[in-house]
Amino acid sequence: MDESKKGFMKHLGGLNFRKIEENNFEFSVEIKEMHLNTGGIAHGGFLATIADAGMGTAAHMISENKRCVTINLEIKFLSAGKLGDDLIGKVQILKKTKTLIFINCIMSNSKEIVSSASGTWKILN
Repeated sequence: MDESKKGFMKHLGGLNFRKIEENNFEFSVEIKEMHLNTGGIAHGGFLATIADAGMGTAAHMISENKRCVTINLEIKFLSAGKLGDDLIGKVQILKKTKTLIFINCIMSNSKEIVSSASGTWKILN
């Protein structure tokens, strides 16, 4: 089974993920009704969760499949994600040390940037 459809992520509809090049990755997810807030747009918690999952998956891959945990996550909500939108997250590894990975992510629909995120992941032994 696809790792992005196991555990917690299966409750969010999964996440499609792929490596683009050495330090660049991409993920996608469709906004479904269960992802909407009472205002009818993608819930900020959902956007933060998929950013964390997509960036965390990149950290795991760049660390040679070692377990990584989120130390901090900062997110900016720039526009509304709407029902049926396909969100594409473009993930960039900024720096990797022996114990830390610094990552940026931009999530967009077909028209505009919906959110931007950055964070730090700890590589566990």
